[in-house]
Amino acid sequence: MSDEVKLLDFWGSPFAARVRIALAEKGVSYELQAEDIFGGKSDLLLTSNPIYEKVPVLLHDGKPVVESTNIVYYIDETWSTQGPQLLPACSYGRARARFWADFIDKKVFDTGCNIWKGQGEELELAKKEFIDILKKLDGALGDKDYYGGDKFGFLDVLLIALSSWFLAYEKYGGFTIEEESPKIAAWMKRCSERASVVKGLPDSQQVCELVGTIRKMHGLE
Repeated sequence: MSDEVKLLDFWGSPFAARVRIALAEKGVSYELQAEDIFGGKSDLLLTSNPIYEKVPVLLHDGKPVVESTNIVYYIDETWSTQGPQLLPACSYGRARARFWADFIDKKVFDTGCNIWKGQGEELELAKKEFIDILKKLDGALGDKDYYGGDKFGFLDVLLIALSSWFLAYEKYGGFTIEEESPKIAAWMKRCSERASVVKGLPDSQQVCELVGTIRKMHGLE
């Protein structure tokens, strides 16, 4: 199988971070093409993802795969004999993983962004909703080290990538993950020790600065 792999990427995108982490877990070599999502997106990005026109896009032998959760699925299936298996082996485990993946995709990032976008009552409602989401994710984790059980897996990849924006939510929401969900905070620390996460996750402080820039662009500060 040919392994001509290119990732259309933006450094601060938590969704692109998912792909970087998954590729690192699998030990897949790839070419990275950085995109200027605020200035001018490349023709390659626009033609590879004409529906949403956004990163990440994984190009494998010139064929585009889009949407981060879908890309992580693809990586795990395509390089199934290389590196650890990210998805559970049993059908029930995979069904459960798909359920929580859908929950994470629909809830975590958008609600978190409503914190730094909001003011007054809107901010407080977004913070309350985000903390409730953390509690649900806390319950899903249970007493396990990882969402994949005793091994770092599919759901861990999806959620730890989004955690790169959590510091910004804490800053503008006036709360801490440690206080609201110690179990999730401990899980984040555990994940952050993995080489793939160290390599693939954007720096949280730089993300905070990025959020500040976006807020100024939208007249929020």
